[in-house]
Order: sequence, then structure tokens, then C-alpha cells
Amino acid sequence: MTALIEARGLTKRFGHVTALAELDLSLPPGRIVAILGPNGSGKTTFVRSVATLLRPDAGSLTVAGHDVVREPHAVRRMIGLAGQSAAVEEMMTGRENLAMVARLYGQSRRSARAASAATLDRLGLSDAGDRLVKTYSGGMRRRLDLGASLVGSPRLLLLDEPTTGLDPRSRFELWDAIKVLGESGTDVLLTTQYLDEADHLAALIVIIDEGRVVAQGSPAELKQRVGADVLDLHTREASTLARAAAVLQGLGIGTPSVDADSQRCSIEAPKGSGALALAVRALDDAGIDIEDVTVRHPTLDEVFLKLTGTPSGSHSVPDSDSVPDSDSDSHSDARRAAGGRAAGGRVA
Repeated sequence: MTALIEARGLTKRFGHVTALAELDLSLPPGRIVAILGPNGSGKTTFVRSVATLLRPDAGSLTVAGHDVVREPHAVRRMIGLAGQSAAVEEMMTGRENLAMVARLYGQSRRSARAASAATLDRLGLSDAGDRLVKTYSGGMRRRLDLGASLVGSPRLLLLDEPTTGLDPRSRFELWDAIKVLGESGTDVLLTTQYLDEADHLAALIVIIDEGRVVAQGSPAELKQRVGADVLDLHTREASTLARAAAVLQGLGIGTPSVDADSQRCSIEAPKGSGALALAVRALDDAGIDIEDVTVRHPTLDEVFLKLTGTPSGSHSVPDSDSVPDSDSDSHSDARRAAGGRAAGGRVA
């Protein structure tokens, strides 16, 4: 099976900064794939390279067998791109926005109208399709932006941190829309600063650090790589939390982490170590009352920290990867390039 995206020795530098360092990656078709990494790790640079917005300095990168450097027009025929901010026209209706983009892709007026109606329905925006976009909520604008990337029927949809800045309800609505796209046969490659988002959406997760792939697999496979479960306990009294942590430290299986706000203490519990029984017995001997104690599988946040040495909180600032162009500009440039090529440079 031909890889949907294949990178070999992919390298990209910005002055003295190396954003991609001989990156090797092969992604199969038919999946939602999430790219994770600390800020500055190279994930946004990788997506922009796939979108033909950046030219690699070395190595090769192909999309469905087409080289992004030698065959950029062929690549652009297959992709749609949605960036970190919605690139839609506020003084047009949602339907007019989609029809305009469809026309840029060379569709006839009739085809553009049909594609716009189908896309609005697909994203749950039919009732708002004839309203001006300036009246839309942030989540509705992001869904319309997603629709503008879909109206040209791309084989591959690139989403660069698509839910950044959205409230929880809008995030969940966009998640549902992305899942429907994947289930209907659209290949999706997304970067995200939310690890729960990758866990919820992606069948395959690729973790990039310092411009290289450090791990990839399904969420379950990555969690198994940690090699240990996690023992969590909550104390009844905040005053006993430090003593409980000392008891766990004394078990000799690792160093516990403490969250004073939630009165929670956690420690890695190697499989087969009997950590739960040991902890309960030691805490009882120390006279420490606990609210509850459980052993669970590690979260994707804990996997991320283990593999990169960087806490997921470092994702609170969107990754610019030292590229001066804004995402909205890059997003618009990609649409204009694809649309102008598809229509032979003419917009009727």
C-alpha cells in the first residue's frame, strides 16, 4: 500500500534553528493521524511542508506518491488546509463563503451551490447558512472554515491546531465533525496542543521532539510503552498529604508526584509489583486516612512527559516553529494557490 505521506531525511532550517532534523515518517491512508510535540518541536513546520507552503532544505517528502517540491500542483489538488484561526469573510453568509471557495477550485456555479449545501449539512450549519458570518460564534466560524477546506473534496485534510481558543462546547462540536470526516473516508492529519484531543480523535499518534520522530502508535500502544500503571491516592486531610508521599517514596518503586490542590499523590506502579497492596498496608501502618486509592493506566499526558521530558502544559502557547508567517495568512495562501491552479488562474 502506497503511503499517504512519506518523509525521508526531511530537514528544514530557519537561520541557525533546525526545525526538522532528518525526520523519517511514513503514514498510511485511511486514518486520523495526530502530530504531537513540545512547542518548537517541528510539528507545524512538518504540516506546512506537506501543504507545500515551505520548501525542505534536504531530504524528500511525498503525498500519495507526489513529491512536494517537484509536483506541488499535484499535491495541492489533493489537500485542504485549516489553520489556527478561521479564514472566512465576515460580511458574507456561510453559504456564500463556501460557494466562493468552490468556484476558486474551478467548480461551476451549479456545482458550487450543491457542494456548499452538502458541506453546510455535513457540518451541522444548514440552519445558519444564509446568515452573515459576523453573527456566528467562534465554534461555528471554525466549522465553516473547516467546510471551506472540504468544499473542494480534498483527499487529505490538514488541520493545524484546529480547536485553539475554542470553549469546551465548541471543541466537542468540532471533534464530532472531524470524527465524521474520518469515518466518511477523508484522511485527516492534525496537530494539536491538547493531548486529550489526540487521544479522542486519532487512530495513530506521532510524537515529534527536536525535529525528529520519537514515538508513534495508537493511543493504547503509546500508553503501554511507559511500562507501568499509575497508583493514585487521595488523602482525607490535606495535612497528611506530605506524609502519604513519604510513605509511597519508601516503597522503593519510584518518586511520587504531589498535587496539593486536589490532595492527590501519584506514583508509577510497575506491572506485577503488587504496588496497590503494598501502599495500602504501608499507609495503614502509618495511620494515614485515605479517601480512595486506585491503580490506572497512564494518561497520554504522562506518556508525553515520559517520552519528551516536557510537560503537556508547555503546549499552552501555539507552536510557531520560528516561521514568521501567520497561520491565517498561510491558510489563505494555500487556498488561493490551490484554487487559482484548479481554475486555471480565473475566477468567474
